[in-house]
Amino acid sequence: MSAGTHAQGSERGRRPPPGTPAPTLRTAGARRWAVPQRALAASTAALLAVDAYVHARDASLYDGITDGTLSQGTLFRGQALVATVVAVTLALRPRPAVWAIAALVAASAAGAVVLYTYVDVGPLGPLPDMYEPTWALPGKAASAVAESGATVLALVGLATALLARRREVHGARR
Repeated sequence: MSAGTHAQGSERGRRPPPGTPAPTLRTAGARRWAVPQRALAASTAALLAVDAYVHARDASLYDGITDGTLSQGTLFRGQALVATVVAVTLALRPRPAVWAIAALVAASAAGAVVLYTYVDVGPLGPLPDMYEPTWALPGKAASAVAESGATVLALVGLATALLARRREVHGARR
């Protein structure tokens, strides 16, 4: 080995000289997770977009249901807005916190549609009575499938994001 190579610190086990930039946390293992993360993010965002579309389209049909402080139409518009914001954020920045929020948004919507299809809960505080004992309404089944799929994909995305982060940190310590 030449003295020049030795002085630059590329010898195994030696530290680089002062002033050399520190290695980044983006290891080869972390880059390996980037493509699956983006694919999961795009798929989850697409399912959240279906949810948002159905809720936005059907909101006006439920404006008259106001047993509580809020109308069901207002809740539908809120769900459409939140699902849209989370879908766009997830598509742009698939980070663990965003994955967790996506899972919560999708799971709460899926849980609500299933609950209010099979159980007559009645009005809850500011929420109106949203009981609809049928799946025959336009968009209801598609929305439920999209919400359920988005929940599963968001949980898988969260797990892979946490695993990739763990590998980045552990890979940088070696």
